[in-house]
Amino acid sequence: MNYEFKKSPTTMRKINSFFLLLMLTFLCPALAQAQLQRSEAFKGKYKLKEVVILSRHNIRSPLSTNGSALSKMTPHEWTNWSSAASELTLRGGVLETEMGQFFRKWTIETGLFKDNYVPTIDEVNVYANSMQRCIATAQYFSGGFMPVANLRVNHRYVSSKMDPIFFPRLTKSTEAFRTEAMKQINAMGGKEGLVGINKSLKESYDLIAKVLDMKQSEYYKKGEIKDFVNNDTQITLELNQEPGMKGSLKNANSASDAFILQYYEEPDGMKAAFGHKLTTEDWTKIAKVKDVYGDVLFTAPIVAVNVAHPLLQYMYDELNDKDRKFTFLCGHDSNIASVDAALGVEEYSLPNSIEKKTPIGSKLVLEKWVDAAGKAYIAVNLVYQSTDQLKQMSLLDLQHAPQIFSLKLKGLNQNTDGLYTFEDVNARFLQAIRAYDDIK
Repeated sequence: MNYEFKKSPTTMRKINSFFLLLMLTFLCPALAQAQLQRSEAFKGKYKLKEVVILSRHNIRSPLSTNGSALSKMTPHEWTNWSSAASELTLRGGVLETEMGQFFRKWTIETGLFKDNYVPTIDEVNVYANSMQRCIATAQYFSGGFMPVANLRVNHRYVSSKMDPIFFPRLTKSTEAFRTEAMKQINAMGGKEGLVGINKSLKESYDLIAKVLDMKQSEYYKKGEIKDFVNNDTQITLELNQEPGMKGSLKNANSASDAFILQYYEEPDGMKAAFGHKLTTEDWTKIAKVKDVYGDVLFTAPIVAVNVAHPLLQYMYDELNDKDRKFTFLCGHDSNIASVDAALGVEEYSLPNSIEKKTPIGSKLVLEKWVDAAGKAYIAVNLVYQSTDQLKQMSLLDLQHAPQIFSLKLKGLNQNTDGLYTFEDVNARFLQAIRAYDDIK
């Protein structure tokens, strides 16, 4: 027998919502999970107790001043930036204020703070690396986050000096360390090592050279600027220095970084590409160089636990501070990349962004939730503005949220709500911290 079933509007909405969630789960499981963590059902089970954020600074100007290597790579003039070289731009300040406003709305909605709350000095900690772009980012974020609290942005030195907490330098570098580090770095390129890494970037290299119109550069014609090749990359792992690089990947990264920032800063896409018409896929290829550059220098496991050691200790202490409710740490993409790698974050590729690992202004967010029985859990998310949100300077609130991407920790199990136990995450931090001591 055939039965005709008429569905009510309420039933249809439920069915549509179910299929939308199902589709999100299959097409983008991490985003679906992150949204589940902010559902009403979730908030009925857990209470937010603390948030620890490790942020990358927002849009800065590149090192593209007259006489720089970047200026020599192209016959074109880079954007007339609204800030001095390497400092936060006006657009970067606006975008970071919007992120602060989103976190304001979110922490009020979850009950962590009341509207216009003025915290004690122990409840909120805003701490930035002593570089102008980091201090300024933290200042803009705090203004949007708690506009009447007059939060102090803590930083250790006068502007433009690296703080040891955020300085991704090697504080151990022996022959044995360098041998193991190079073994792990070469493994990223398969059997061909660094050559293999560069070969995987051929399309990106060719596109960058084309958009630069590099061969039309006066310095290219003189032989001072050369083509990007796959066999000249060298890695340096010197004591008390950041992991360093020479060769094509280093040079292409400088151009990639400048193009990405110029694309965010310049409303006219063709102008940002020096008159070339590029697709989103093209911009993603250009950004891939920067993603790979960061991976090569900072995510080999033995390198990550070395350069991230002070920051891992600081974040661990913040997570275990009984009085702390909110921590905002502002550093660099190298900080997020090395902390992620040291903690064993699974490989990921971010949607809706040309930067797939640590987009400009992105935030590693550790949320401490407690259930009715008093048991603590941790959610690990990467929060970032999509490329469209960055370019359009979209206003952010709970209905127009930034991208929220759930990160997975290798070897640890999440509960059905996508949370790790606090004990497991604490143990993972201690494991990463002690791995530093194992470096001989």
